[in-house]
Parts: sequence; structure tokens; C-alpha cells
Amino acid sequence: MAQAGRSAVPNKPVARKEHRTIGTSRDGVRITREEVEQAFAFFDAGKTGVLRPQHLKAKLSAFYPHMTNKEYRFLISEPNFTVDTLWALLENNTITNFDPVKEAFRVYDPNNTGFVDTTVLKEIMRNMGYGEMSKDDMDVLVKTADVDGDGRISLDDFRNMLNMNRQQHD
Repeated sequence: MAQAGRSAVPNKPVARKEHRTIGTSRDGVRITREEVEQAFAFFDAGKTGVLRPQHLKAKLSAFYPHMTNKEYRFLISEPNFTVDTLWALLENNTITNFDPVKEAFRVYDPNNTGFVDTTVLKEIMRNMGYGEMSKDDMDVLVKTADVDGDGRISLDDFRNMLNMNRQQHD
């Protein structure tokens, strides 16, 4: 019988999910190497294993249409930015008040009202290639994401929606 942490095959270690914790006001967000690799693959439009500023721009311009090339170059300042580079950045992260879900939510709530701006959501959906969303389409989208049933998408609704999605994929 294999011992804990040992494979039944001699000299072959058991594969374990490696985690890193990135800082938030809630004692960090646990993230696996696999999740980092998935995120990296999403942005690696050229599938070369190296991220370039133009790869980020291709994926993020729907959300940040006014971001400049200089800002993209600032985000990817290393010429060989690989998944290992990203993993190392997360390992050495000293930020203690970063809430990635809240930051993502801010894209949809640029006026800081506490709720998704449906005009912004509609524009993002169009920019992502979903075409013009009708009022009925938008109503269905909001109703689906509106966990508390108040007719609007709040930060808590947004968190719950992301958590449900994560649970479905675990």
C-alpha cells in the first residue's frame, strides 16, 4: 500500500495541486497553478507560451477600450513573460488589500453605484462579439445573475455568480 504523499509506483511522486495565496482583505485568494495556467492560456492569443502586450490588448480591449499601448507595455514589461513569470509574481506578491472580484466588478460599475451598469454590460457584450443585445436579452442576463432578486446585479450577486461557476468546474 502506498504511503501518504507517495505514489504506488516507486520513485514517482504523487501529483499535488500547488497553491499560492494572493492577498486580499479576506486573508488572500487561493489559486492553483492550473488556474494560473488557464488564465495565461486565455491571454496567450498566439499560443506561443510567451505573453506580449498585444495579446493582453486583444483580450482586454472589450473591457478597457481606452487603455493605451503604453499601459499594456507596462503590464507586460518583460520580453519573455511566461506562465512561470506570472506564477513567480504571485508568489512574491505583497499586496494585502487586493480584491480581484471587486476589481473585476468595477469594470461593469464604472460610476461606483454598487450595481452593474447595464449600458456598460451591453457594450462589453457587443465588444466581445455577441452582437447587439435586445432589452429582452439584457433582462434575461440580469435575471440570471441577480441572485438576490432585486432586479440589479450587485457586487454580492457578482461574487455569488462567480462562486457558482467555480463550483460547477471543480
